[in-house]
Amino acid sequence: MSIDAAAAIRHHYDVGNAFYRLWLDESLTYSCVLRENDTETLEQAQENKLRFHLDAIGADNATAVLDIGCGWGAILERLSARGIRSVGLTLSDEQAAHIRARAYPGAEVRVGNWTDYEPATRFDGIISIGAFEHFATPADTTDEKIARYRHFFTRCRDWLTGTGTLSLQTIAYANMSRDAASSFMQREIFPDADLPTLAEITAAAEGIFELQKFHNGRLDYAWTCGEWAKRLRARRAEAITLAGPEVVERYERYLKMSALGFRMGKITLYRLVFRPYGKEWSR
Repeated sequence: MSIDAAAAIRHHYDVGNAFYRLWLDESLTYSCVLRENDTETLEQAQENKLRFHLDAIGADNATAVLDIGCGWGAILERLSARGIRSVGLTLSDEQAAHIRARAYPGAEVRVGNWTDYEPATRFDGIISIGAFEHFATPADTTDEKIARYRHFFTRCRDWLTGTGTLSLQTIAYANMSRDAASSFMQREIFPDADLPTLAEITAAAEGIFELQKFHNGRLDYAWTCGEWAKRLRARRAEAITLAGPEVVERYERYLKMSALGFRMGKITLYRLVFRPYGKEWSR
């Protein structure tokens, strides 16, 4: 990830924890839900998603887990409750401060890039939700993007124990090319970031990881963005007091455009569970 991409993440996530607390669920989970039925609340659907990733890495039998792009620590909190040691990586000072204030037993949060991280021991599982989108930049060629992703997969493989698993969640381009991507999104929301395609992900993982499970959550993310937008509208006056009218208007536009993009199939949401080649799978 480039220095500019790291700054872009801080630009987005360091708006302030209080602002996000107005419209996210109680766990401050800022990523796509997993809906099991049409009657679930945002909170319930977020718990489904968190459980999906914990189950994917076999958290019940894990002793140490790495969370790359840990957000406000929802995964770390649940690992701590199970007595599992965890490390969370984030580039946001605001997120790290929130996690440290919670002082989850066995959980450590670090402000830093995965490219610079050197763990002392290996992990039974690695979870990465919503970080992969920030690894490449719009200036990268396809080959350069794949090389960045391959570096990520190689490091994850080397950080895993003999039976370790990687559970990855990322937004990706679907029936839209990067050339057709919104300049507003690239300039105002996630500057210096570029989405992957499924072909780029699989090419980067080839020979390193074997894809064990694949889940498409495109419509789940359209629903998620719609729910966030409704919550933000309901507390718009408070949001303006906290972040100012320009920020609130920017987020309203971003959530509306995202919901539409997912619904139209321009962008999509993938959940991918990988096991390194040469390692036995549990059934």
